[in-house]
Amino acid sequence: MNLPYENATSGDKAIGEIQKMLRAFGCQRFATGEDYETGELFVQFEHHGRQVQLRASAKGYAVAWLRAHPFTSRTRGTRADHEAKALKIGGIAVYSILRDWVKGQVTAIEIGMLTFEAAFLSHILLPNGQTVIEHMHQQKLLPAEVKP
Repeated sequence: MNLPYENATSGDKAIGEIQKMLRAFGCQRFATGEDYETGELFVQFEHHGRQVQLRASAKGYAVAWLRAHPFTSRTRGTRADHEAKALKIGGIAVYSILRDWVKGQVTAIEIGMLTFEAAFLSHILLPNGQTVIEHMHQQKLLPAEVKP
């Protein structure tokens, strides 16, 4: 079974496309980065004074990829090699996922389907550096998640 985006080939190209799209949308600032410890990639931008931070987990994608492509006796290389491959694929895939998600949100805003706030509210940075969604979780403002 193939996992969506597992065959993406260029994280750098996806980053460039995100930047171009956000610039055309009217964003004033743009940055990307990676937290090597957590395996998270992030994109930050500013739109009309609102700072937004989007995060995606390369490690999370790698875990999903390993479920779809488990290590077996037929797998070439060692288990560590296989896991490193999964993380590399995840590091590229998540930028492509972010690109497509941003494209969808920006398009929804441009056609009047969503407001900027509706599209990006949970990712807007507060003055303390937390995103709105992080603050809501910390303050326990959301109902507990019900597991099926």
